[in-house]
This record gives sequence, structure tokens and C-alpha cells, in this order.
Amino acid sequence: MSNENKKVKVHYTGTLNDGTKFDSSYDRGEPLEFVCGAGMMIKGFDEAVKNMAIGETKDIHLMPEEAYGMPSDENIITMEIAQLPGAEGLEAGQKVALQNAYGQPVPVTVTEKTETTITFDANHEMAGKELNFKIELVEVEN
Repeated sequence: MSNENKKVKVHYTGTLNDGTKFDSSYDRGEPLEFVCGAGMMIKGFDEAVKNMAIGETKDIHLMPEEAYGMPSDENIITMEIAQLPGAEGLEAGQKVALQNAYGQPVPVTVTEKTETTITFDANHEMAGKELNFKIELVEVEN
């Protein structure tokens, strides 16, 4: 039986290959709810949950292509500081949000700043990383 297109609730813990925990629904005390297969989650996570049974726990290892992809040079943006009001106060390493063409916030990291330009990295912070998840299927709505 597939959970595709059903609302599911899962508990999970996400770790990097060195064992560093980067996220856990257990720490927040409530499961994550999403529609399986609707593109709300990274591809490998969705695929893992699709055929799980309620109460089942599964450990998965995802390559970057199944998670947040590889970093792309297209996501490195350099702008004139004069064109971006407020940019003069930003420092390298800071995380801020820019707006895309649709007015939606896009999280970026300031990677470089010169006298006249500022460079942002809009790649997801998990891009290029292999991710590990321990997933427990808690509930499926029919």
C-alpha cells in the first residue's frame, strides 16, 4: 500500500556522515506533517516514506542528488552595494534573505564584500552534502 498523495506524520532525525545532527522532529516534540509525493520534501525523503507502514522506522542515506543537489555557480550573485539599500551594513558570513522575482524570500549567505560589491551564495546550506535520516511513520490520513 502506498502513502503517495496522503497526508502523513513522521518523526525523524537528520545527521551528516560525521554524525552531526542537523535537525530532529523529536527535539521539537511534534512530528512533521506533509503530503507524501507532493514535492514538499526532498526527493529521497519522500521516496522513503512512500511505502512505509505506520509504526515502522527506517534509516536512509541520501546522496546530494536525492537531497538538496550540488552547489551551482548560478546561485552565486554579485551586486553593486549601491543597488541594494542596507547592504553596506552586511558582513561576510551573515545570513540574510533576498527577494526573488516573485517577491518570495530566498535565504542567502554573504560570501564576499568589497568597497563597491557584495556577493551572496543562494545555494541551500545542505547542497552538496550526503544526508542520513532515521524516519518513523507515525500517522497516515486516508
